[in-house]
Amino acid sequence: MRVRVDPDTGHVTPLEAVCIQDVGYALNPLLVEGQMHGGAAQGLSMGLYEGQHFESGTLTNPNFLEYVFPSASDLPPLDAVIVERPSENGPFGARIVGEPPITAGAAAIANAIRDAAGVRVTSLPATPEQVWRLMQERG
Repeated sequence: MRVRVDPDTGHVTPLEAVCIQDVGYALNPLLVEGQMHGGAAQGLSMGLYEGQHFESGTLTNPNFLEYVFPSASDLPPLDAVIVERPSENGPFGARIVGEPPITAGAAAIANAIRDAAGVRVTSLPATPEQVWRLMQERG
């Protein structure tokens, strides 16, 4: 994952991402790549956009009008690399595909922010306000 961080606002712009996954045997490589793209996009979304906000115990973003998640234009180019090592346990040697890329996305975002801005994000999503405050504290 590579990002750009605006030093004046803390806004994080994802620039590029790579998803590498051992899929066992790719029964349909095009669909496997699509699942990898979807999982990586969801992980990135969790790292930068998605979060429930509460005020005085009340959820303030309870629907899709207020809950923030990325559109296709918010996502960076993603390179999906399929590694095939057939599984002894999966049907026809296949492994699970869609969910594993989700798990690394948020951590990849946090590490990319550390690399780009020199600050460690420890809670998600990494909002512009949070990143800006961390940069101010660092000096």
